[in-house]
Amino acid sequence: MTADTPARSHSRLGLYLPLLIALGLLVAWTGWWFVLTQRIESEVLARAEVLRESGWDVRHGKIGISGWPFRARLDIRDVTVVAPSGHGARAPELIAEANAYAPLHWMVIATDGLTVLRGDKGRVFVRADAIRMSARDISEAWPQMAVELIKPTFLAEEGGEPFPISAAERLSLEARPATRRPTDAAAPEPAADDLDVLFEMVDGRGRRDGPVDRLTGQGRLSVRTEVTLERAGALTGMDRGGVFDAWTEAGGRFSNVRVEMQSGDSRALLTGGPLSADENGRLTGRLSVRAERAAPALAGLATTEDSMVDRAQATAAAGAAAVAERAPVSLVLEFRDGRTWLGPFTLAPAPRLF
Repeated sequence: MTADTPARSHSRLGLYLPLLIALGLLVAWTGWWFVLTQRIESEVLARAEVLRESGWDVRHGKIGISGWPFRARLDIRDVTVVAPSGHGARAPELIAEANAYAPLHWMVIATDGLTVLRGDKGRVFVRADAIRMSARDISEAWPQMAVELIKPTFLAEEGGEPFPISAAERLSLEARPATRRPTDAAAPEPAADDLDVLFEMVDGRGRRDGPVDRLTGQGRLSVRTEVTLERAGALTGMDRGGVFDAWTEAGGRFSNVRVEMQSGDSRALLTGGPLSADENGRLTGRLSVRAERAAPALAGLATTEDSMVDRAQATAAAGAAAVAERAPVSLVLEFRDGRTWLGPFTLAPAPRLF
């Protein structure tokens, strides 16, 4: 190159091209985020309207949208959802959140507790360190759902029916499409609308002089329950008869029941089923019971306030268990004729589903 030859200018396209690509992707992603969040809000409003047309009371305040760029977050104030049966919940605030790149998996948090409405039984005020629900694969007929409460407390309103639990370390409830149990390979495949449900309570504490206090001797009770809800598709009929009324009429029942209970050194395992409801809504069926150190629980049954319980029988049961306190006890728990029977002893009214 001679002194008279002009210097060649270098193209700066290679320098700006990555920035232009990144800017284009950001604009495209931002557009997708706005479209996604608007569709989510529209879907929430549409589903609320469908419930209203079915007789539900659904109300809420302003819906705030945030979370850009990677999350879709709805902040919903003053939420009320009540079925025609009078059962439902109210929350001062619900926050629903999902990843923008995985909008079928949602987490919902009640940031300031909630109020559970129990129809004629009155309200229960629930406070906890955390109240959250997750839903996965919400486009499916039966999404996988889970609810978890960390260190909840329960307070029934004055004049309402007492709530059996006053507090717990943790409560959880999970539901998912039913699968064949590994230990039951000979059983038929579950129906498409069967659900597997898992409920777990860790260190539950009963209200003063309530049934849990009597069973545990004012101790703590942990429960793990696994059950299959057959014909769960009929649970949509949340009418004034309650959630289980239409379900029972459609042939719904509880199968594959397994309940583990522990309080201190006392343990019990309940297995069996199926369980269903009679025409009065009372549970019917039978479960096998294997218990260890059952004397405290059976002694507590002798002090029940239920006037229909034969106290002499309950006291005899407690005495028999005390004689063999260290030996496992095998009995049958049966729900029939509107009553709960443990072996030959009648204990209390059978649980009522509706």
